Amino acid sequence: MVIKVFVATSSGSIAIRKKQQEVVGFLEANKIDFKELDIAGDEDNRKWMRENVPGEKKPQNGIPLPPQIFNEEQYCGDFDSFFSAKEENIIYSFLGLAPPPGSKVTKSPEESSSLPNGDVAGESEGTAEEAEKAEESGETEAQKEEEGASHISESQEKNEEEGEKATEETEEVMEEGAKGEAEEEDAGEEEAGEEEDS
Repeated sequence: MVIKVFVATSSGSIAIRKKQQEVVGFLEANKIDFKELDIAGDEDNRKWMRENVPGEKKPQNGIPLPPQIFNEEQYCGDFDSFFSAKEENIIYSFLGLAPPPGSKVTKSPEESSSLPNGDVAGESEGTAEEAEKAEESGETEAQKEEEGASHISESQEKNEEEGEKATEETEEVMEEGAKGEAEEEDAGEEEAGEEEDS
């Protein structure tokens, strides 16, 4: 069974190129056999891909964009479904492949080794270590929060003091401005009175 990845080698879209690169790079890194089929340079590949993408998976305009992934003739999905399968760690079932030998497959509770008291082997040790680490990290986080709180209260006090000074200065400026306006009005009235006298 060969995985077919339909790509456009001469795509003008950076997004499409990145998606194609991610799919191909992942398959190469995991040593999954695949064939890269170019739809830009081969009309037969383009036609085959468009005809074999299921109707519900086609976009509204009806033209599916690369990368499109098939297992032989069976449609697997587009980039979004590939990405979801990769994130959920179900890529082999997405591609219709059996997991490679030696890969970690989740075991059922019956298959995992258990102790006579019902505990799973190795679990109690890990739990004690995790609890210790959590306590240590909890202490350090609490210390960090206290330190952060003291820095915040100090800076708040400074801001309040500066704010009070600024308010006092503003009030002084306003008082001086009001005095200056009153003096100007008085001077204006005196000039008007002198003009009437003449």
